[in-house]
Amino acid sequence: MSELPPNTQTTPATPAHERPWIRKAALAGAVVVVLGFFMLWLLTRNQESTDDAFIEANVVQISPHVAGYVLHVQVNDNQVVKAGDLLAEIDPRDYQLRVQQAEASLAVALARHGAASQDLSVVSTTSQAVIAQAQGALDSARALRAQADAQVAAAEAQAQLAHSDRVRYQTLFGKDEISRQRFDQAVTADRAAAAQLDAARRGAGSAAAQVSQAEAKLAEARSGPRQVALKAAQEQGGKASVAEAQAALDQARLDLSYARLVAPVDGRVARRTLYQGQLVQPGTSVMAIVYGNPWVVANFKETQLRRMHVGQPVEVTVDAFPGKTFKAHLDSFQPGTGARFSLLPPENASGNYVKVVQRVPVKIVFDEKPEVLERLAPGMSVEPKVLLTEASR
Repeated sequence: MSELPPNTQTTPATPAHERPWIRKAALAGAVVVVLGFFMLWLLTRNQESTDDAFIEANVVQISPHVAGYVLHVQVNDNQVVKAGDLLAEIDPRDYQLRVQQAEASLAVALARHGAASQDLSVVSTTSQAVIAQAQGALDSARALRAQADAQVAAAEAQAQLAHSDRVRYQTLFGKDEISRQRFDQAVTADRAAAAQLDAARRGAGSAAAQVSQAEAKLAEARSGPRQVALKAAQEQGGKASVAEAQAALDQARLDLSYARLVAPVDGRVARRTLYQGQLVQPGTSVMAIVYGNPWVVANFKETQLRRMHVGQPVEVTVDAFPGKTFKAHLDSFQPGTGARFSLLPPENASGNYVKVVQRVPVKIVFDEKPEVLERLAPGMSVEPKVLLTEASR
């Protein structure tokens, strides 16, 4: 190693932070950073944005109303359909038989109701006539009984007179004051009067029996209104049976119509899980149809909502289409945070509570034409930028 000369002196190096050009460069960098942050604040101070936002759309789940095996599937995945288009068909034979059975039951109910209506009409028509006829027969029987009673009274008087004549003629015949012929005539007259009395009494008994019979028929005839009420109740029961059978037929026809799955709206088929020969059950989702214009649900922090209000314009960028900006506007705020409407809302009444900034779902509606929004699908990630300085709509 060589040694320095004895008279040689070394100059100490200047520290880097004391060099003028380094200090100037650090100062300039700090100024640039401050200016950058200031410009960023200046550009974004009238904007609110979030990356917790997604595309939403109307989605209707297609579920069969009846059980059965799938005969045909008429649509493919992602196919465009119109309202009323046939999506699939379930084997309809069981439901066709139920319709036929319901039609037969309705025919039987109609026949029974018709018979009950005829009975009601006949009973209602003849009831008053039968009562009048029975009353007339009773009056006639009572008149005949009165006549028979008078005949009995006359026969009793005649028989008493004839018997008195016989007794008197018998006394005279014993004294030989009258002839045998005259006495025999008195005896014959007595016997004839007795026979007439007996016949009159039998006639009176027959007349009394006819009165009793007429009274019974009148009582039976007077039960006609009750029979009318009974027939009316039977007719109402028949009408109810017809209504029940008609309802069963309507239900059977409705079930038969459910064997055809049709599109309820215009849209596109999504998440199809239906195949030919598959056994399906009511209420099981077999496909979905996405329809209508999409919208955005953006979850903003609650601290971002102070200057946001309905109608403000929004610029939306979609991750799937970089460089494309969609025009929209703020439509509405959900009346509650997302956590509040979750399946298990948080319980804040606890001793170890930690405050967390909540997010509020905000609905944003596109202002673009429908054809521009065709490729926007539910679930896509977006980033909306709410412009706070423009007037509300």
